Amino acid sequence: MTRLGYQIPNFTYPGIPAERLFDTIVAQAKEADGSGFDTVFVMDHFYQLAMLGTPDQEMIEAYTLLSALAQHTSRVRLSALVTGNTYRAPALLAKTVTALDLVSGGRARLGIGAGWFELEHESLGFDFGTFTDRFERLEESLQIILGMLRSERPSLDGKWYQVREAINVPAPLSSIPVMIGGGGEKKTLRLVAQYADESNLICGVDEIPRKLAALSEHCERLGRDRSEITVSLQTYACIAPTHEEAVADLDAYIERNPAAGARRDAIVVGSPDEVKARFEQLLATGVDGFTVNLMPNGHIPGRVQLLGETLSPLVN
Repeated sequence: MTRLGYQIPNFTYPGIPAERLFDTIVAQAKEADGSGFDTVFVMDHFYQLAMLGTPDQEMIEAYTLLSALAQHTSRVRLSALVTGNTYRAPALLAKTVTALDLVSGGRARLGIGAGWFELEHESLGFDFGTFTDRFERLEESLQIILGMLRSERPSLDGKWYQVREAINVPAPLSSIPVMIGGGGEKKTLRLVAQYADESNLICGVDEIPRKLAALSEHCERLGRDRSEITVSLQTYACIAPTHEEAVADLDAYIERNPAAGARRDAIVVGSPDEVKARFEQLLATGVDGFTVNLMPNGHIPGRVQLLGETLSPLVN
């Protein structure tokens, strides 16, 4: 199960035109593959996120990209962080993730969440619905997808989805781990306890103990062994060989993307020793590992490798 995942950031890299974008992404994936990360993640969005850029900036469809990255990596698992359930019918998503597993030699992971980016839905014609609608749909999807990934031919006459003896052939090469992203204590963590192998928490550091307690309570109520679930924390970092270089990378990033300044305090910034010390503190909160996004400088050659070599000893 994931304990150190690298999320390829943004796709908006300074000085990188569209025809060189994939090469820049591949370079990051290769560095992650060789430096101790166990999973490479990409965002599942169609518009750039407001805190990272504008809707008309670069964004690549996740599963096409992951399948391409499978041909340039050999060790890491590959996943969306996380798949927006509202974007694909569950049977299609099960087939898509299975195809990723096949073309990667058994390295697929399913990261999934309820979906949240309303502008994307409204602009592109995806049904958004209410908060409750989206979580009802996610639970029905999980029942279908998990059954198909396990070759169970599931049937469901649900409120949102209907399938009848859904066949998934060829079957996945591996037992595909399922990770649910988010930090909602009533809905999200209950779904984790019932269906998932991993929780990827999105929350403040001071909230972690409460989130872990809520997950344990759901597991106890459902009869699930809490130790079966790995909990990773979504994080952001900016690492460089020296503190001064890291700060300069971060300053340059915020100058290019002023909206990202609001997240400055949430980004772990510094030299390898500084970054390692902060992640050691985060690990002491009780999480099992991290997903890390190098928004400011992941595109700079060597930064992803430096991060992997710095953090992998903490979780391996």
